[in-house]
Amino acid sequence: MSRRSEYDAAYFTLLRAREEHADLLRYREFLERETARLEAFAHDTRERSAALSRRVRRPVEGTQRPLLEAVGRHRTTLLDELERSDDRLAAAQAFVEECEREVAALRG
Repeated sequence: MSRRSEYDAAYFTLLRAREEHADLLRYREFLERETARLEAFAHDTRERSAALSRRVRRPVEGTQRPLLEAVGRHRTTLLDELERSDDRLAAAQAFVEECEREVAALRG
């Protein structure tokens, strides 16, 4: 492989690594916002129905519980992903730095 081809390959790998890192940052932000949104939704759902008389809220109670359980399962998935995101981001950042060193070495 020529030096120019090697440099080009390293440079495009760096660009992809940076893109992956940026994607992971956006994903983490999504997870944080979505977790907060679901927590607020579940809280509001419980609060609003609790303010009503039991007689009148009975028709919606049958669906409220499964709804909140589904929201809880989804929230758990989001929290698991958030927990993993630190390691994924650190690995992606380390790869970007490795690619930057390689590109710098091939450049000069």
